[in-house]
Amino acid sequence: MSVPRRTLAVTATWAATRCLLLLCVFRVLVLPGPDVTSDVHVIYQGWSQVLRTGTYPLDDVTWQYPPAAALAILSPAALPFLDYASAFFVLAFLADALVFGLLMYAAGRPGKSRGGAWMWALGVPLLGPTAYARYDLMVTAVAVTALLAGARHPRVLGALAAFGALLKVWPVLLLVRAPRRSWTTAAVTAAGLSLACAAAAPGAFAFLTFQRERGTEVESLGALVFQVARHFGWPGRVQLNYGSVEFLGPYVPLASTLALALSALALGWLLLWRIRARGPVRPSTLADAAFTAVLLFTTTSRVISPQYLLWLVGLGAVCLVFRRSPMVLPGQLVLAATGVTLLEFPIWFSHVVAGDRLGILLLAVRNALLLTASLVSCHRLWQSASPTRNPLSLPVQPTRTTESSSSR
Repeated sequence: MSVPRRTLAVTATWAATRCLLLLCVFRVLVLPGPDVTSDVHVIYQGWSQVLRTGTYPLDDVTWQYPPAAALAILSPAALPFLDYASAFFVLAFLADALVFGLLMYAAGRPGKSRGGAWMWALGVPLLGPTAYARYDLMVTAVAVTALLAGARHPRVLGALAAFGALLKVWPVLLLVRAPRRSWTTAAVTAAGLSLACAAAAPGAFAFLTFQRERGTEVESLGALVFQVARHFGWPGRVQLNYGSVEFLGPYVPLASTLALALSALALGWLLLWRIRARGPVRPSTLADAAFTAVLLFTTTSRVISPQYLLWLVGLGAVCLVFRRSPMVLPGQLVLAATGVTLLEFPIWFSHVVAGDRLGILLLAVRNALLLTASLVSCHRLWQSASPTRNPLSLPVQPTRTTESSSSR
């Protein structure tokens, strides 16, 4: 039985680009800019040594992650025949392969498309070696699995979303359009895992204090104001602070507060959409809503680290599995933003820190792409759930059926 050419093309693209990523993280190929693998060699490995003593890193303000993140940091121990960093890179590759396999499997079902597999195959390498040098790829694998399983198995969605949220918080947004069975399962799972983590080691929730103290990071949307203001006499400075390169100085706390206010407005919009979404429920609605929610919170965040783009690539890929998802254009904008992110970090990160013309241009383009993708996805999500309009002519399922099934 011959394999279709399109399947061979996307598989070959994935395999070739992953070889390049592995060559990069193992330092066979070296990109300009800072060594992005240092977080694994130094920070992650240091955390793993502390975690092995039976406690969370209580005295390290850079530990800003929920308690289950310890599992990702300790996971290289599963490959004892490799050193810590090498094992971490191999596990990141395996998580990448899992996502690609799931997307390809989903593409083989009726009404599905290889668009999601293509987005994942192209999007991850667009971020460069950072993709394999952060544990966000593992979290994204959990989120993608949850969404692909969620349509048929709401309780699996809830359990995986809760586990993902205890890895890195944002997967809780997968539940934006989920049925009540998913929410109930998520609450029970989160409570059980939280208690287990707290009982296993002290300091499971110390991250809440460290996270609260973060400011406006140089790559965020709000930071553009200070990037430009530096050229007009603003007296602030750029400094490594709480694990990221942030602005410190006059009006920075105000910018951080405004970013939180924008995130609150995004949450309010999502709640309003959820209440008013009484129109037809389309096959892609669960994924479309999750993608839009994470996109909104990423764009409005005080911190937009490069690896955050992995979240959007993964969720966008799930949307594109569905042939008529309204998120095609936002997904393409995210791909473009991911490519620009590689240029601003690590390749020309020195220009971003210096705030020169090239650095400001890169940030302006990347953040404009994210902002545009956010607005377009919000518009299309609202339209797709409208009870009076059906511009996409998608197969629909009556809302009454969905509501009744979600209450079981």
